[in-house]
Amino acid sequence: MALMTAVIGMMGNNKNTKITEAQETPALELKKKNEELEKALSQSKEREEQMKRELQSACERLRVAEEGEERLCSQLGELEAEAVLLARDYHARIVSLMKQLAQAQNLLKASSISISSTS
Repeated sequence: MALMTAVIGMMGNNKNTKITEAQETPALELKKKNEELEKALSQSKEREEQMKRELQSACERLRVAEEGEERLCSQLGELEAEAVLLARDYHARIVSLMKQLAQAQNLLKASSISISSTS
């Protein structure tokens, strides 16, 4: 009888052990899942920080590019104004030279007429 009780007691302990193991398995699974989620969250936060740094870097590059564009536009405007002034000066010089040439041609015509008429 005592032997039967011991066997029954052992069987009962085995059932309890199986139940405890069955209960621990979902707990372990939940723990593993929680660890995986925490790891994924950590990785996500790292990616977010990296993206923030990249965005800040891109914003800084954009700011530098915009400043460079403004300087280039200013320089281009100055060069265009200088080109207009030079074009006006050249045009005035050409007009002046054309007048001098016309006067020289008129003098040559007048002198060739007077040479022809005196001959």
